[in-house]
Amino acid sequence: MVDQVRALLRQPEIVVGTWRAARREAPDLTEGETQDALHRLDPLWEHLFPAEQARIVRSLVERVVVGPAGADIRLRVEGLAGLVRDLTAIAPEALKVAA
Repeated sequence: MVDQVRALLRQPEIVVGTWRAARREAPDLTEGETQDALHRLDPLWEHLFPAEQARIVRSLVERVVVGPAGADIRLRVEGLAGLVRDLTAIAPEALKVAA
């Protein structure tokens, strides 16, 4: 399921929805900055402690419904906006050091 959530974060409609939600608290945030922030999660993910990975997934995923056609994952927009705030606070240079 974590890989599916990570893949969802790259979807254009998720980026736009997240940007709209995050702008409520950060009106100067651009769509590009939101996309960059969501893409920062991938190189960091493997370096996070399992407890931090679980915390992020819990803050992002509202509900998962598994059926014959696959899994339907409902994301929390407010959780995505919080993740963007956290990830935009990380300097790009720090990501290169962590990778």
